[in-house]
Amino acid sequence: MQSLVKRFESPDEVRQFPKGSFEIVRIGDMVIGRATYNPGWKWSEHIGAASGQKSCSVKHVGMVIAGQMKVRMDDGRELTLNPGDLFAIAPGHDSWVVGDASYISLHFEGAEAYAKK
Repeated sequence: MQSLVKRFESPDEVRQFPKGSFEIVRIGDMVIGRATYNPGWKWSEHIGAASGQKSCSVKHVGMVIAGQMKVRMDDGRELTLNPGDLFAIAPGHDSWVVGDASYISLHFEGAEAYAKK
């Protein structure tokens, strides 16, 4: 493997959708994503509706950088994600930004399949 340095300011791919974006960086054998969701963003409205899905089918493992997110699993359980939280979210969920600040998180698993057209 060669040594690499990459930054999200020059991502390999950007997936745009209403009220947010998901930037992809491929480094070594990893695909890392950075999610940025603005206030009012909700997965079921801004990503799921376009694909005809009622809940997200991607497993996410990552870390919250800024903002707050609520996650509701298909079985009704709810989680709140805050800055500094590490998360592992199973497939079968909806999520939305809480409050007036943008939500930003890094995704170490699930980035390749997330919000793909």
